[in-house]
Amino acid sequence: MVKLLMPVVFIGMLIFFNACQSDSAIDNRSIATDSLSIANGGSLFNKNCSGCHSFLQNSIGPSLNGLTTKVPAKWIARFISNPQELLKSGDERATGLAKNNSLIMPSFTGLDEKQLNEIISFLHTYKQGITADENDNSIKNPLPDTIQRSNLAVTLQQITQAPASSDSGKLPLTRITKLEYQPGTGTLFLLDLRGKLYRLQDFKPEVYFDMAALNSNFEIGDGLATGFGSFAFHPNFSTNGLLYTVHTEPAGTAKASVGYMDSIKAAIQCVLTEWKVDDPGSKTFTGTRRELMRLDMVSIIHGMQEVTFRPNTKPGDEDHLLLYLGIGDGGCVENGHPLLAHSINSLYGTVIRIDPAVKNSANGNYGIPPSNPFSTNKVASGEIYAYGFRNPHRITWTSKGDMLVSNIGQKNIESVNLIKKGNDYGWPIREGRFLLNPLNDIGKVYTLPANDSTYHITYPVVQFDHDEGKAITGGFEYTGNNIPSLKGKFLFGDIPSGRLFYVITDELKLGQQATIKEWSILLNDKKQTLKALCGSDRVDLHFGQDAKGELYILTKADGRLYKLTGASN
Repeated sequence: MVKLLMPVVFIGMLIFFNACQSDSAIDNRSIATDSLSIANGGSLFNKNCSGCHSFLQNSIGPSLNGLTTKVPAKWIARFISNPQELLKSGDERATGLAKNNSLIMPSFTGLDEKQLNEIISFLHTYKQGITADENDNSIKNPLPDTIQRSNLAVTLQQITQAPASSDSGKLPLTRITKLEYQPGTGTLFLLDLRGKLYRLQDFKPEVYFDMAALNSNFEIGDGLATGFGSFAFHPNFSTNGLLYTVHTEPAGTAKASVGYMDSIKAAIQCVLTEWKVDDPGSKTFTGTRRELMRLDMVSIIHGMQEVTFRPNTKPGDEDHLLLYLGIGDGGCVENGHPLLAHSINSLYGTVIRIDPAVKNSANGNYGIPPSNPFSTNKVASGEIYAYGFRNPHRITWTSKGDMLVSNIGQKNIESVNLIKKGNDYGWPIREGRFLLNPLNDIGKVYTLPANDSTYHITYPVVQFDHDEGKAITGGFEYTGNNIPSLKGKFLFGDIPSGRLFYVITDELKLGQQATIKEWSILLNDKKQTLKALCGSDRVDLHFGQDAKGELYILTKADGRLYKLTGASN
């Protein structure tokens, strides 16, 4: 089976299709209606598209009910296959999409004509169309204030470029998402979601770990939660040789240690693995593995995408040698199963903390730290450290020891959360500081209810809406010594657009909103944007940090790694 996944199959054209109802000549009678085509299309849709689209309500993308009654099938197929080509041709619909959305999906030329037609056959079974809500009292612009641009300009130096991991030669060339250093040596390692972990020897990428070669069940794709999601070296790696990874495998590969009722189909499985390296000093990995946890996921979006240890702990500290994981809701809310999230009985939409050296968990493969907030609650999941997240994709700590989680939102709010153990951060009954109805249209937010305090929700300390960006990328507080003007600033940004933001770390306090400022970059003494540098409207921005606290920028579209080397006003 071809394993090509469609992230944000942003049949986001679909936001635009209502404006195209003048196509009175639309004739989609040639769409196949046989049961086999529809079944195959449904399978492709559930695996590749359901994370961002449904037929019940607007999701990351809009509801797809009635799409084929508004848009010609040939156009739908062309757009999925190569939206950039349609844009360059001046196509009216594609141009309208570009004007109305900051997210345009990459080309999927790997999907063959048969697969495209089968997806369209499945879409064609939903012909109801979208009806307007006459009693809509949702907030159209949740945060009307505009993020102000500061005078801060940071100098970048390109230090390397990851090898292209796309066979097509088209953007994105790579899917680099994480840069982390090895404890003890300080050596930097760079992760490509498509399966390679690179060791940067003198900033030259050399393959250290190849997930596909080590695991025949590895799911390689372009889904938003698929691939080699994250990695973390044990703080004592130089002596014990332990490395932790998360990756995806096809649904049903093995029995899940965390799952749900059989009536809800799984799209993928997320797997946490402990690897024992034969020689911690080796330039390439050889060793053995031990599976710690396996989760079923409803869709291909926001799965298990973060694994990390708190840095610089010492014996006696509560967090010493304990492993944190950020687990998204797996698309369960978008797909009509909100009860799987927002519960101390479920790991979906949580930050968990486990002890890999102990084996008192339900599956006997890891430990539940006694200091966890629900460790003694017999009806709760003792792994949970905090809950109520949609996609807690990055976890970091400030120099004062505060734990921060960057949470990617649905249709309105992106946020940074100050974590207190045991607290509820609201999803899916809240998005940012706004009310959400998980049983209705989760693309809409409302004012908080009068009795909001009775819900005991912990709200973000930083938030911006989708006028400013579409998906927050978590960053770091600058703790290095090379750029004094960055001291005391938490730097982060927007994944798709590559916009760069910061807040003052001292302003990160519960009950308050830190003021966001935008900052600029310079390369070769010339003011630049990341969009211009990588030659793509979708930058796929991420941040990294080295052992000395210096910061780096990763751009997935072109695989480039930049170091922040100076700053001026």
